[in-house]
Amino acid sequence: MLRFALTLLLTLCATSIWAQDRRISHCIAIANADPGIEFVHKASWQAPLVDEFTVRLTYIDHSMFLLQTSGGLNAVTDYNGFIGAVSKVPDIVTMNNAHGTHWTAFPNPDIPHILEGWRQEGVPADYNLDLGEMLVRNVTTDIRDRFDSIVRVKDGNSIFVFEVGGLCIGHLGHLHHEPSEQQYAALGRLDVVMAAVDGGLTVDTPTMIRIVSRLKSSIVLPMHWFSRQSLEVFLAGVSNDFAIDRTGETSLEVSLRTLPSRPSVVVLEPRFLTMDD
Repeated sequence: MLRFALTLLLTLCATSIWAQDRRISHCIAIANADPGIEFVHKASWQAPLVDEFTVRLTYIDHSMFLLQTSGGLNAVTDYNGFIGAVSKVPDIVTMNNAHGTHWTAFPNPDIPHILEGWRQEGVPADYNLDLGEMLVRNVTTDIRDRFDSIVRVKDGNSIFVFEVGGLCIGHLGHLHHEPSEQQYAALGRLDVVMAAVDGGLTVDTPTMIRIVSRLKSSIVLPMHWFSRQSLEVFLAGVSNDFAIDRTGETSLEVSLRTLPSRPSVVVLEPRFLTMDD
């Protein structure tokens, strides 16, 4: 009996310490932000970030984006092993394995934090990576079985959320269904969301339009489009509720202060990183 009591006490203490160390998401805690009237700034991925509360987002390819902070952190989403002819090694990479273009079995061993978005030894991926300047967490969703479109693989995809500079930036990954009420709640507020608009390999276009409308993000960044046709169908579908900004650029800088006053879809052009940019 004494041994049981001691075990229980140690377990409770460990749980308490873990709970104290686990940083709480401010995206969930804060329901709404008051956006300013200025808009995002376009910039090269190599230019220095002057404002400590600004984040640079660069569209690399497919579903890969580079997120850069003023403190020098670099994160790459849906990392497949190649970001361009550059020597840069990201600090964090996230991956989803619905298809081989969203992950790699051989990531650069110098990457400090490799976050795999699928189940690990039968357990759903669960991240709350606190790097001081950035918190990276995930919300798992199901994916379709590769051999049977009806069968779902539970927790096979992760929506990754990057909390940095007061912003909440979400990457929906290879999303195969609309999030449940519980999953929407777990995501919290997303100021910026990267959404696949391929029209069917992930979710169909009407479903993705419903998702981004529900999220009410200030900025939507289309990704995972393989032709202008699927992109244009998505843009036409959201044009009544979102401003459309065809930047012609591959990067933008954003902060809470510069979020658009009207929800906007910002079209970035994908391009692998080069030292010339």
